[in-house]
Amino acid sequence: MVQAGRSGKQNIAEGASVGSTESYLKLLGVAKGSFKELGEDFGDFLRQQNLGILDKNHEQVRIFRNFRAVWKDLNQTIPNTPNIPNNPKEFANMLLTFCQMETYLLRRQMESLENKFIKGGGFRENLFKKRMEYKNKTPT
Repeated sequence: MVQAGRSGKQNIAEGASVGSTESYLKLLGVAKGSFKELGEDFGDFLRQQNLGILDKNHEQVRIFRNFRAVWKDLNQTIPNTPNIPNNPKEFANMLLTFCQMETYLLRRQMESLENKFIKGGGFRENLFKKRMEYKNKTPT
């Protein structure tokens, strides 16, 4: 479970730092898969412990889904954290909900990047265009 969570976070960070939209999309896909895996692990835990998975319309799930991270200080170094439930069922359901939210947001981000790629091309394509423009302007 730890590895899936770390992998998801690391792939998002790595994807954001690459120059290629295509590579970014691939890394976001890997991150999404890691968070789906982590969500499945939390679901397995809840089933194995006979704790039950809360319905998406359950009041507690709505509270989890309404959590928003904000900075607590002016230097933006300390984010707020959600209130961690003492109850294992609520805690695992909170983490499951966060994983589901993460995969949803990653899917939306991937769709946005796909549209950007369709409209503007990719790194190699744009680099090739620049090369051809340079080549056409340079006397032989």
